[in-house]
Amino acid sequence: MADSDGATIIEGIGDEVIHCLIGAVVIFIPIILIMTGRIFNRNNAIHPENEQRVQETRQHLNRQGNQPTDGSASVDQRGPSYTTEITCPVCLQERRLSTETNCGHLFCGECLIAYWRHGNWLGAIACPSCRQQVTLLFPVFTEDPNSDEARGLVEDINNYNRRFSGQPRPIMDYIYDLPTLLRHVVREFFSFSGLVWMFRIRILVCFLAAILYFVSPLDIIPEAVFGILGLLDDVFIILLLAIYVSIIYRNVIANRGQMQ
Repeated sequence: MADSDGATIIEGIGDEVIHCLIGAVVIFIPIILIMTGRIFNRNNAIHPENEQRVQETRQHLNRQGNQPTDGSASVDQRGPSYTTEITCPVCLQERRLSTETNCGHLFCGECLIAYWRHGNWLGAIACPSCRQQVTLLFPVFTEDPNSDEARGLVEDINNYNRRFSGQPRPIMDYIYDLPTLLRHVVREFFSFSGLVWMFRIRILVCFLAAILYFVSPLDIIPEAVFGILGLLDDVFIILLLAIYVSIIYRNVIANRGQMQ
């Protein structure tokens, strides 16, 4: 029998392995659950604390209580294909000139801009659905981008992004935004008219740096010693690189109005 000086929490397993396992559960499992929940559980209902501001926005738009009378417009004209929701929760009509927030909720572009301008906000708005701070807006509509209405909306969105995309935010907000921002990064990376080449090169550098770290024999937590727990540092590096890519993508979005 091992003496008390050599006792471990679980016989046959080193205490450092148990500590790493506990650290993985405490740190990474909640992050994965949060990101998974934000991808598959987008609730577009208005948050109770935002009801008054939304009502004021509806009154400003003169659209309160007006339901769409027909469904003649095709889904393709209402926004992106990754959602089947076609109603804007602010105006309660079929979504027009769909605009997405950094937290992944979709609204009419006109409704979001009116919600911002007439809601007595001191800074960036809180999402009408989840109350997360909205620091980026994405025009995701498929209507004619050269129409006067669409061009005016894009100008308003660029103005909003320039003003609020760089606001200080807690680290968890960067993690909350990863599903939405990385989806847009991937879509624009493979679009001919999407991201500027300098940003594409920076993404490739991050990707190559991650590969070099994974194939390198040097590890913060060596797999040879800790087994599968040695993958924790790899997950941490991936998370850091994803946050870094999202930050530089924010800078691109903030400056987009000046580049166009």
